[in-house]
Amino acid sequence: MRRPMAVGVDGSEASLRAVDWAADEAALRGVPLHVVHASLWERYEHAVFPTGREPPSEKLLTDVLAVAAAKRARARIPGLEVTTEVVPEGPVSVLRRAARKAAALVLGSRGRGSTAELLLGSVSLAVAGRADGPVIVVRGDHDDPSGSRMGGGPVVVGVPAGPADSQAVRFAFREAARRGVPVEAVRAWHRPAHETTDHPGVTGASSPVHRKRAVEALETGLGAPAEQHPDVEVRRRIVEGRARTVLPDTSAGAALLVVGARHPHGRFGLHIGRVTHAVLHHAPCPVAVVPEEEAP
Repeated sequence: MRRPMAVGVDGSEASLRAVDWAADEAALRGVPLHVVHASLWERYEHAVFPTGREPPSEKLLTDVLAVAAAKRARARIPGLEVTTEVVPEGPVSVLRRAARKAAALVLGSRGRGSTAELLLGSVSLAVAGRADGPVIVVRGDHDDPSGSRMGGGPVVVGVPAGPADSQAVRFAFREAARRGVPVEAVRAWHRPAHETTDHPGVTGASSPVHRKRAVEALETGLGAPAEQHPDVEVRRRIVEGRARTVLPDTSAGAALLVVGARHPHGRFGLHIGRVTHAVLHHAPCPVAVVPEEEAP
């Protein structure tokens, strides 16, 4: 059974750009597009970020938003199979379920109304931090009016220190293979604070050691995915600095930035690492957050 691409819509301009992105991605994968609207979305955003404004018109809570989004997707990709779903629940639970059933869930980077001024809408952040499947948050200028966001930029992936079998790295290789672009594998490294050069008796001699460890982690992380996709060009980058700064800086012009996220079992609420949080707010391109399996 082909898993569809899913996209969450709330009527914002950002979510409409996400529809365009998701329609292109569905066509690239040869799968249907599933448009999801949680009818309590605006109430959720208003409750989290109250502004004192009047509540939105009730007709925004009907299936009009989903139907309009589906029409937009079909106009962009003629012949694309599109389904719609309107659920009378809060958006986070609805979208998490959608992500679980989809090849990936696509979301806009900003919310409606009171969240429009935020760097990232509260729904997108919450879903990316808790979903069981890949979530792609559409950032940057890839959805320009001319229409083509499938450029020749690489798929950038942050390679973790472990484990060797990273779902994020595998996802990055699959996406690069579909697009016919390179994978740019990035491993950031930095010296611990207690090893700074102003510490008595400590010199810069430790730098090669930390860099060597970064190189080893990069090669280990690339092993199996690179073997499975021998036709994908791999560009290796070892960069001194913290990953939450390095990854946004190295992803300018990228088709996609991929990061892994670990969601500890048995914990409730929003759990998202500093690296993922930073790239979701500051990356200049779409960001894919791929859940990694927790070690037992």
